[in-house]
Amino acid sequence: MSGGTLNLLIGLAMGLNLLALGSSRLPSLIRSMSLQGVVLGLMPLLMEPERLDWRVVAVALATMAGKGIVIPWLLRRAMRAANIERELQPFLGYVPSLLLGAGGTIAAVALAQALPLLPEHAGTLLVPGAIASMLTGFILLIGRAKAISQVCGYLILENGIYLFGLLLIHSTPLLLESGILLDVTVGVFVTGIIVDRIQRAFDSLDTRKLTTLRE
Repeated sequence: MSGGTLNLLIGLAMGLNLLALGSSRLPSLIRSMSLQGVVLGLMPLLMEPERLDWRVVAVALATMAGKGIVIPWLLRRAMRAANIERELQPFLGYVPSLLLGAGGTIAAVALAQALPLLPEHAGTLLVPGAIASMLTGFILLIGRAKAISQVCGYLILENGIYLFGLLLIHSTPLLLESGILLDVTVGVFVTGIIVDRIQRAFDSLDTRKLTTLRE
């Protein structure tokens, strides 16, 4: 795959970061997260198709299936069970979140120019895209009150780590991505249990209600 096409896909992923930060509707946030997961899952298959390894294909397909189908379905199911469509009172407002994400994206591009990257990576947006996605995930984790939004932030954060892993796609057989995918699976299961417990206890997915817990 040419560098221009790779940068186009990473640019799309970075744009989805900003869409996630600026959206108050949970369906839009889930859709942005799932589409980003599919885009990133496609990259290992398209970067150098003549050098594909079966482990690369397996992890890429598992990533696309998990982030594009299974996890979004679980999150939409939790959203319907809680009967919520929007997050109206986040810890950090949508405009400040969007401005912070945009500023972080610009800073990530500038930082990547100063890093000693290999020649084949110097002309790509892999590093800026990774840093921007990780920052977006942190903002969603810290700035949102709904558990579903925080799960999406966790997954977008992992997408950034996944992008960093693509820098080592030929030096390791995607062992890093396999470990990350396992971490995501465990994390989503744990988060699902927490979401279910919050919903049962408070009839709400607002994590601020956890402050009312007592011994």
